[in-house]
Amino acid sequence: MEQFFGAATTIVIGVGGCLLYFFASNLLLDRLFPASGPNISRNINRANAIRPWLFLLPALILLALYLVYPLFWSIYLSVMDAGGQRFVGADNYVWMVNDPKFIESMRNNILWLIVVPAFSTFFGLVAAAVTDRIRWGNFAKAMIFMPMAISFVGASVIWKFVYDFRPEGQNQIGLLNAIVEAFGGAPETWLTHEIVNSFLLMVVLIWIQTGFAMVILSAALRGIPEETVEAAILDGASPLQLFFKIKVPQIWGTILVVWTTITITVLKVFDIVLTMTNGQWGTQVLGNYMYDWLVRGQDSGRASAIAIVIMLLVLPIMIWNIRNARREMR
Repeated sequence: MEQFFGAATTIVIGVGGCLLYFFASNLLLDRLFPASGPNISRNINRANAIRPWLFLLPALILLALYLVYPLFWSIYLSVMDAGGQRFVGADNYVWMVNDPKFIESMRNNILWLIVVPAFSTFFGLVAAAVTDRIRWGNFAKAMIFMPMAISFVGASVIWKFVYDFRPEGQNQIGLLNAIVEAFGGAPETWLTHEIVNSFLLMVVLIWIQTGFAMVILSAALRGIPEETVEAAILDGASPLQLFFKIKVPQIWGTILVVWTTITITVLKVFDIVLTMTNGQWGTQVLGNYMYDWLVRGQDSGRASAIAIVIMLLVLPIMIWNIRNARREMR
């Protein structure tokens, strides 16, 4: 009950504070530049020029506080020692380039970047096309989208049970090993097998992101003009030709946006690896490796250097995504 009242109080204060700020700032602006008197035209122009920035001010302050400041602080820490007390220059970056675990993390991140966006987008596109053509498509969409409502940690726990191992002769509670035994095979400790275990971890993120891709691509498919589809059908296009040669080219921009959005999520992946393997058995990724050095290694310098690498990998994709979105809006 206390948590409920605490949450309700936070919402009331937050919403009330926003309303009070916007009302008071609007009133102050109208007082400073009244829409009356000999300078009415100039006052209105000035007020209209200032008003958007006044309304954006709280968001800009929060962005500066939670994004810009941490960025510069991370850059500063990346050239300092473990405790952030002594300047060490590029030592943290030199260590990083020569560290086998960092190389492993980069290799795994590249593998995740190749596999997860491709399969998530492909399955999402197939699901969007199929569910729009069947009678119970809305129910199917709800089921496919449902994993998006689960946290990464919750999804990891679910799939950890799927991959669970019990010695041969005991009842297998892991779905995968139960299936293997049903076909006469021997149960395996799947998460300890290098290379294979990374793909098993990727399945979790693909399972989650497929629903996101499906919803976006389904909306794009519905936006294709009916006249184009009907003309292709009259010209004798088969269902596959209609899909791959007519529909896909027309939503290619949306497919790329979905692809890049999932790519950014992949570059920041952390929860799944931490929960399922903690980076052991060759599954380490950059996000989890940064956490290891910051929390377990108590080394803010090396952790910040890894964080800067993650930022540099994400930044070009974000810039491309923003430019592409602006191009679509024109």
